[in-house]
Amino acid sequence: MQTNFTEEQLQNPRMAEAEKILRTCVHCGFCTATCSTYVLLGDERDSPRGRIYLIKDMFEGNRDASDEVSFHVDRCLSCLSCMTTCPSGVDYMHLVDLARAHIEDTHKRSIKDRLIRKMLTAVVPDPKRFGLALRAAALGRPFKRLFGVIGLKEVAAMLELSGGGKGVGKIVEPGVFPAVGERKKRVALLTGCAQQPLRPSINDATIRLLTKHGVEVVVAKEQECCGALVHHMGQEERAIEAARHNVDAWSALMRQEPLDAVLINASGCGTMVKDYGHLLARDEGYRERAEHISEITQDITEFMVDLGLRAPEKWSDLKVAYHSACSMQHGQRITVQPRLLLEQAGFTVVDIPEGHICCGSAGTYNILQPELARELRDRKIGNIERVTPDIVVAGNIGCITQLQGGSQIPIVHTVELLDWALGGPCPQAVRPLEGRVKTVRSLLEERPGLETEMIGDSEESDNSSRPGGD
Repeated sequence: MQTNFTEEQLQNPRMAEAEKILRTCVHCGFCTATCSTYVLLGDERDSPRGRIYLIKDMFEGNRDASDEVSFHVDRCLSCLSCMTTCPSGVDYMHLVDLARAHIEDTHKRSIKDRLIRKMLTAVVPDPKRFGLALRAAALGRPFKRLFGVIGLKEVAAMLELSGGGKGVGKIVEPGVFPAVGERKKRVALLTGCAQQPLRPSINDATIRLLTKHGVEVVVAKEQECCGALVHHMGQEERAIEAARHNVDAWSALMRQEPLDAVLINASGCGTMVKDYGHLLARDEGYRERAEHISEITQDITEFMVDLGLRAPEKWSDLKVAYHSACSMQHGQRITVQPRLLLEQAGFTVVDIPEGHICCGSAGTYNILQPELARELRDRKIGNIERVTPDIVVAGNIGCITQLQGGSQIPIVHTVELLDWALGGPCPQAVRPLEGRVKTVRSLLEERPGLETEMIGDSEESDNSSRPGGD
């Protein structure tokens, strides 16, 4: 794409980065076919290509963000499906991040929008505040429809997603969770912000799974939110501060003893932490450490495939529909590992049609853009129901929360099922199906030749699905 920035503009590192990204776009339009908002709306301005034109015009003209630019960039989910599709390798993720920061700095939103965004950035990144907010939501939930009628659709969406404040979970305390038996690895675990009060069983299952495999798990005392939420709202400085805070926290652990990995069990956080090297690239005090953190950060499924999953203690005929979160498949290009682990644990894994289309969660998108998010959720649920699974599995708390609001099918995290298969407790959501699971020992007593069959199935799956360059 031809650009028309002045030499003076290109002295600004942000504009130089934007110009470099814009030049890679060749106007091909492949991105429009896989863009979730364009598929729904059919408006070129709600496609990556259309937003690129709007952003280019704004930056080249050195203008404040207009209502039009803000409206269409706000509608972007940052699902990054366009980046998976793009044959030219356009770095849309960082371009839209630059646009959001410019919108935040130059565009005056309505009082309502400013208050909603301020509340979200104050509450959601803090697990204790968020837990209190979920409990308070129980009082407001009966008035959900009223909030929608009077124009507070964002508040109505929050109440709908809160689940009425039921089952608010505990916060994982900092500390060391020792390996069972001989220690093979030492890792830091990011426990997440929204995930802890919404579904604490995910962190519990993660820690059990790791320690059972000889991994020492450390939860750093000083770690905080990864910064993704404020970053996606254009608050770049707050995101940078969160990144610095976590880099300091994990660096302190590494000074005590080396870490084999920083592990993430929420793919939205994983995409953010793996980008710390880029976010802090111009910060001399943090650049090298941030790059190292990004290099050793792994999703829990990446780590478990490399480590090797133990033989399951339970076996079932349950059919699992694997929902690949956008931040997992597009943001981190992790596609094979979760399916491989689930198959090795004894589950039958099926793909969901239109798997590249977003479910509508996207951080706070399902609050700030509730109508579009609901339409995407219903579309995703319809595709899930087409494959008639017993369980839906995802690797991101946002997707789990979004989907469980529209379906009766149990929805759990990947690690919850893996932990269950290896002897852990049955996830609460799938307890009605617990009777269909048997221990491997009892199955071998019933069918003496089954062990050979199971090993053969596992080897075949391992050979055909071994991850390559994802």
